[in-house]
Amino acid sequence: MSGPLVVNDSVVIPDAELVWRFSRSSGPGGQGVNTTDSRVELTFDVAATTALPPSLKARALERLGARVITIAASEHRSQLRNREAATQRLAQRLREAIAPPPKRRRPTKPGRGAVERRIAAKKHRADLKRLRRDP
Repeated sequence: MSGPLVVNDSVVIPDAELVWRFSRSSGPGGQGVNTTDSRVELTFDVAATTALPPSLKARALERLGARVITIAASEHRSQLRNREAATQRLAQRLREAIAPPPKRRRPTKPGRGAVERRIAAKKHRADLKRLRRDP
């Protein structure tokens, strides 16, 4: 399971920059629940990484609000599956953090036809309500 973490086509985090910790999980585990270290904590220091270019690193630090990301996974019974879950979650968080900002919306106003249709519909509705009233 060790190896570099592929975030996207251009960003790969080397295994040396990922810090793993293992502990006993409180979740399911059967007879081995008290003896196996199946809970996984994956820590990644965004500020100290060399895998991200400076522009992406600045964007990630701004969006994440923290220089160190810690992901905990304990939903599976095996340590291997928890490691996979933690790496997937870290990759997803980094993808979201380094994604380019969305394009700014150019404000527009409704067209003349749309305005006329809206006013015609309002007049039609007012006429219907007026006809329901007693004279």
